[in-house]
Amino acid sequence: MLAIEAVSFRHTPDGPLYRFDIDVAPGEIVGLTGASGSGKSTLLDLIAGFLTPLSGDIALGGASLLGRPPETRPVSILFQTDNVFEHLSASANVALGLSNNARADDPAVRKALAQMGLETFSPRRAADLSGGQKQRVALARTLLRNKPVLLLDEPFTGLDEETAAPIRKAIADLVTANNWHAILVSHQKEDVAALASRRYEIRDGRTHPV
Repeated sequence: MLAIEAVSFRHTPDGPLYRFDIDVAPGEIVGLTGASGSGKSTLLDLIAGFLTPLSGDIALGGASLLGRPPETRPVSILFQTDNVFEHLSASANVALGLSNNARADDPAVRKALAQMGLETFSPRRAADLSGGQKQRVALARTLLRNKPVLLLDEPFTGLDEETAAPIRKAIADLVTANNWHAILVSHQKEDVAALASRRYEIRDGRTHPV
């Protein structure tokens, strides 16, 4: 179980106080919604270790993640923007999900690109891809990391429904097969409805089960 318990945070000393309480079971995708600026990305950054809470705990399987730097946390996160290295090929970007030394022609990289419908774009530089294609490259890399906690911040930005539908299914299958604990942030109701078994909404700086 991923448990976010009584986690509080302020961006500035006189800023609004956030209070987060969420749990995610293994193999589950939980939706996180709320207005822009409500604190959705703040919560993801706290779980990933980019921010430090004032109080409370973030634990996986009963072991606290607090005090661990981001690079050692069992977390993969897909950000909304700046997700790819423009000078690298699509396959080289995805290979970074395995390691900094992984080969771009690794079979796992080819499979990850195929899951995103990008197998024919493997050699193309990221700078030459569309916004939606870049997003799929970043998503393939994130999923390839295969970490117990998966955080997805608007993962389907720039994708039409025909493209997004099979990718949603691939994500759901991977979360179930690997027993990942996944949190999906999305303004798209169809994405949350298709993927999330439960949903929380952030209102007035607090998480509310919906």
